[in-house]
Amino acid sequence: MSEKRNGPATDPEIRDAMTAMERAAQMARKTAIQTDTAIIIVRDGKCVRVTAEELRREQTATKKP
Repeated sequence: MSEKRNGPATDPEIRDAMTAMERAAQMARKTAIQTDTAIIIVRDGKCVRVTAEELRREQTATKKP
């Protein structure tokens, strides 16, 4: 099975799935902040634990113009 990762997805179903996964990731971040819990993400190919405090800092940093 071959995967193409060099450009935007051209299949509408794949685009929709990516949008849904991004939305789910954002909801997970929001829930983690609300419940003061950590989430596990993949960063640079490694599983990383991100605390609610780190998520709050990231959220604040992205809101600044």
